[in-house]
Amino acid sequence: MSRLAAECGAINLSQGFPDFDPPARLVDLVVEHMREGRNQYAPMAGWPALCDAIAGKVRTLYGRTVSAADEVTVTSGGTEALFCAVQAVVRAGDEVILLEPAYDSYEPAVELAGGRAVRVPLRHPDFAVDWDRVKAAFSARTRLIIINSPHNPSGAVLTDADLDALTDLLRCSRALVLSDEVYEHMLFDGRTHASMLTRAELAARSFVVSSFGKTCHATGWKIGYCVAPPALTAEFRKVHQFVQFAVATPMQAGLAGFLAECPQHSLELPAFYQAKRDYFCRLLSDTPLDFTPSAGTYFQLADFSAVSDLPDVEFARWLTREVGVAAIPVSVFSVNAMPSSLVRFCFAKHETTLDAAGERLRRLSES
Repeated sequence: MSRLAAECGAINLSQGFPDFDPPARLVDLVVEHMREGRNQYAPMAGWPALCDAIAGKVRTLYGRTVSAADEVTVTSGGTEALFCAVQAVVRAGDEVILLEPAYDSYEPAVELAGGRAVRVPLRHPDFAVDWDRVKAAFSARTRLIIINSPHNPSGAVLTDADLDALTDLLRCSRALVLSDEVYEHMLFDGRTHASMLTRAELAARSFVVSSFGKTCHATGWKIGYCVAPPALTAEFRKVHQFVQFAVATPMQAGLAGFLAECPQHSLELPAFYQAKRDYFCRLLSDTPLDFTPSAGTYFQLADFSAVSDLPDVEFARWLTREVGVAAIPVSVFSVNAMPSSLVRFCFAKHETTLDAAGERLRRLSES
């Protein structure tokens, strides 16, 4: 929808990126490292100071001690980390459990590895995991289950009870976990992030992926990382070495310095993005769109069934062309049939952007 938004002059709330800059201090640090000559290849596994900072963050937030040298790998964004993890462990004939709706990079990575995606729909309307259906989908060929919390596109978040259910399920399986936690610092209304790293049994068989692009409002820098036990990390790096080899040095060095100087940044993100969610939801409340405030991420779902009976893809195109606001139809995240009256908005925007979008969306009352 971003291309259509540009063609139509629509306000782009479709693709998930902020329209504001990274922290000024972070930008200054990156520039300083560029000017000081840190412009050549970084070590394959990541800039050592950044790997140390990631290990420190894991210890502080999740109570887990990991080796910066043997369990942390810096990647070109979260998507590269997801791809490398799948390629590291999935072989021809293996099955991978996907919870639908799902981020669109998961299944292609599985297919490129020769695996087969086994899709399990999340419950509607709360997008919670139906663990009985997940258990029924497991087989002797299940090699991996991909978990995403906070969840894109719904904003749903896992709970401790979900981690209990996953732990019990895996005790009877050889399957590993690929946990996409790129929105780990965007949970609202007092919720806490249920990371795989908080449970010893889960951490021992998980690839945990996160993203500085999301955390630091710098999606175009493509800096992410993967935390995994040494044996899994060794396999992961065999792929990473030939997919990317090294990630931009000045960005890594700048991030290492920023994490040391500004450790509170990630801790402030829940309140920062909750304020944006609340602001956008107040604007939506003046429209005929129906919604439940998102529990996490910087996305908000809205039900347009009171406005139109079009399928969601057609409605999203109409919304972009005729109303001037771009959103993503939720059905594109799923192969299985699901309710088709939902679109996803990104609220990681300046208030002026959200105000302009809200003004246009109010026209839906006239439709």
